[in-house]
Amino acid sequence: MDAPSTGTSEPLLGDSRPNYGAAEDGPVDTSTGPRPTTYGRLQRGLSARQVQMIAIAGTIGTGLFLGTGKSLAEGGPASMLVCYTLVGFIVYVTLLLLGEMATQYPIAGSFNTYSSRFFSPSYAFALSWNYWFNDAVSVASDLTAAQLVLQFWTTSHTWPVSLAFWIFLVGVNATHVKSYGELEYWLSFLKVTTIMLFIIVGIFVNIGVNQEHRYIGLSNWRIPGAPFVGGFGGFARVFVTASFAFGGTESLGITAGETENPSKNMPRVVKFVFWRILLFYVLSILLIGLNVPWDYPHLSDKSTTTSPFTIVFKESGSAVAASFMNTVILTSVLSAGNHALFAGTRVLYGLSVAKPAQAPALFARTTSRGVPLPALLLTSSISVLCFFSSFIGSGEVWSCRFCTLGIAWLSIGLASWRFRKAWLHQGRTLSDLKFHTSWTWPYGPLFVAIMVIMFLLWAILYRPAVSVQTPGTNRKPWLLDLVDLQTMDLDSDQYEDDGADKHNEELRERNSRTWRRIYYWLA
Repeated sequence: MDAPSTGTSEPLLGDSRPNYGAAEDGPVDTSTGPRPTTYGRLQRGLSARQVQMIAIAGTIGTGLFLGTGKSLAEGGPASMLVCYTLVGFIVYVTLLLLGEMATQYPIAGSFNTYSSRFFSPSYAFALSWNYWFNDAVSVASDLTAAQLVLQFWTTSHTWPVSLAFWIFLVGVNATHVKSYGELEYWLSFLKVTTIMLFIIVGIFVNIGVNQEHRYIGLSNWRIPGAPFVGGFGGFARVFVTASFAFGGTESLGITAGETENPSKNMPRVVKFVFWRILLFYVLSILLIGLNVPWDYPHLSDKSTTTSPFTIVFKESGSAVAASFMNTVILTSVLSAGNHALFAGTRVLYGLSVAKPAQAPALFARTTSRGVPLPALLLTSSISVLCFFSSFIGSGEVWSCRFCTLGIAWLSIGLASWRFRKAWLHQGRTLSDLKFHTSWTWPYGPLFVAIMVIMFLLWAILYRPAVSVQTPGTNRKPWLLDLVDLQTMDLDSDQYEDDGADKHNEELRERNSRTWRRIYYWLA
């Protein structure tokens, strides 16, 4: 059977609706004069070289450079190694499932659009808007993280630098998709090179090339509390942090709508890029656990001077190397913000070109160079407002990235499961697909949807025990372990304001400037 065309009138896979925001492969007709804006036209300007580096840039960032210190302190070296490896495998399966659909349908919107096309439009509507807002807030999170990184050198006037970063990122994304791709390529290239250097330095530090001139070996795995710190609770916290660290891989499919020759380039990216990422992660995590004790002073603080990467370079005896490492961390934060801004813009664009439209048609407009400028402006505006609302300082604007990641991976599993079933139901074979992996079916989607399986398992196993402990409740079978309104704990863990809180609030009100009050009122 020949590979089906996407223009057939078959009910599901051969949907005859418009192209869901696919890029315009041919030239734009300008014979009637210049057209500053068009509808629904992206340009395939990302090469395989850039897309591979974009995938790496989306996963090697603040979660690895800044989150591993917290993971080590809360869970110990063994929990950290196990969790990062396990989450890495989950993401690998997710990437294979997504790559299968992205190769067959290289369109804007990625897994959000696939959820609408293959699973449920209403579910996809909620998913897409949630993911778009998460990307917008993530840009603000990265700008805040940049301030924390800058505190390695100075603690004063760091927010104007972060604001300058925001202006720079908006400018790059407003130019052309190739500008975004080239910036991501070189930032990611620097990170990959640095991690390779870190692995080499980490090995030498472990065998004795350190300030104390001692062989470290596995000694940090045998100190009190190690290798598993905090028991199962510590392991669970590290699992969440590891999931955040791998965040961004799922948005690789968003680049499919602007990738050159996606039928060839997308499978190459899917097959090779994640193994490189997993290799970097596992070796880096292993060396961090070997060289840095879990009880290193202030390791779980938000100060970048305690980044495990910086600590290892300091142990090598080079202050210059530590400063260089912190510079790389700063560029990784910039890369993560660039990636989130691009992804959020394309998700909003994908919503506007869906049929029926799930966002105002304004956001379907693109410039003559294929940039969805209105979508970019709204996404970047949300991000800068969230950044300023962190009280113009290194306050916390961290998004609930783990929840969003769980929903995203679940959505990919559901869409892949329905896509495969429809493909076979309509008389097609797996060999008709442009790219597929046999071993991921039928367990791949279930494995990716592990969040739902864990929820049901816990609810089913835990619910009888709850019912025994709280007899006479109005619990319904279909409610599973929904907390009963009559017995709900409304007293524990409430916070009572103390005198210090009141005093600090009075100082804040007294020192607050007029322009800041006006801003907060508007925001």
